[in-house]
Amino acid sequence: MTQPPAMKNDEPLYRLLREGQIDEFNRQREAGIDGDLTHCDFRGIDLRGINADKIDFSGSYFRQADLRGVDFTHSNLEGASIHAAKISGVYFPSMLSADEITMSLLYGTRMR
Repeated sequence: MTQPPAMKNDEPLYRLLREGQIDEFNRQREAGIDGDLTHCDFRGIDLRGINADKIDFSGSYFRQADLRGVDFTHSNLEGASIHAAKISGVYFPSMLSADEITMSLLYGTRMR
């Protein structure tokens, strides 16, 4: 069994999400601040309201995260897992098939 990604405690945008500061995260992104959100552990975090446009979440772990209403249309989710996440109203990238999303949701497989 593979271990979830390590926490990136030194990444300011990641810390904001871990602390539930979605509005501040969105403000900083709108101000042009970018960060490395690849291979992050978002397990159990409420990410509703996040501006995920053009964020690279590749390799990230979203087990039991609340993703309801998040628009991942232009995000990179390659290698990410959404096992048991709340995904009502989520927009996924068009290249991800419904079967692939379902497999990740139910069994934790990594999306391609």
